[in-house]
Amino acid sequence: MDQPIFDIPAIPSIEITGSADRFPVRRIFCVGRNYAAHAAEMGNEVDREAPFYFTKSAHALVLSGAEITYPAGTADCHYEMEFVIAIGKPAYKVSQDAAMAAVYGYACGIDLTRRDLQAKAKEERKPWDLGKDFDQSAIMGAITPSAGFGAVGDQAITLEMDGALRQSGHLSEMIWSVPEIIAHLSGFYHLMPGDLIYTGTPAGVGPVHVGARLKGAIDGLEPISLRIAP
Repeated sequence: MDQPIFDIPAIPSIEITGSADRFPVRRIFCVGRNYAAHAAEMGNEVDREAPFYFTKSAHALVLSGAEITYPAGTADCHYEMEFVIAIGKPAYKVSQDAAMAAVYGYACGIDLTRRDLQAKAKEERKPWDLGKDFDQSAIMGAITPSAGFGAVGDQAITLEMDGALRQSGHLSEMIWSVPEIIAHLSGFYHLMPGDLIYTGTPAGVGPVHVGARLKGAIDGLEPISLRIAP
């Protein structure tokens, strides 16, 4: 039998609240500009015809409580606090009415962005990959099963850096709801158990610095934390 020429990396996985089991991660999708105030602070208008997406490698995943180094290749790395959907059942070309059956649960997430590289890509009409998909750029807290979270509504979403409040909003401010996102995305991908969807960030994004301590929270979910190593 043929053997791999190097060790195959382990599949990243995430803690599940109230369980000894873990959630293996397959893919990470991210919704762009899903809060109007954040789009405005970035100088963009919201596209209300359809959501749009970018992706991150599952191996960009970092678990809550970690300490990471300041990302390479940037002088302007930003935090973006996000509500994350964990997919637990296959979904392909599903309707909005059927979309919620695919949800396993929800979690707090932080999307780190190399803003200077993203801005340069935008100016040159190039993909955002260097700005968004890089090592240790997708931070995740523990997943709470959907039954334990309840309906997605007016839950508060916040992020603090070094004890100061930087982002504050509510999930009800999302332009595209959870069933709308799943139904739309499933028209382009066979969504499968293990897929994650970061649903966008409220206003107040900004740069991190060496030594920064980030703490994010969403009502009803386990909080998330991260430190940028000095």
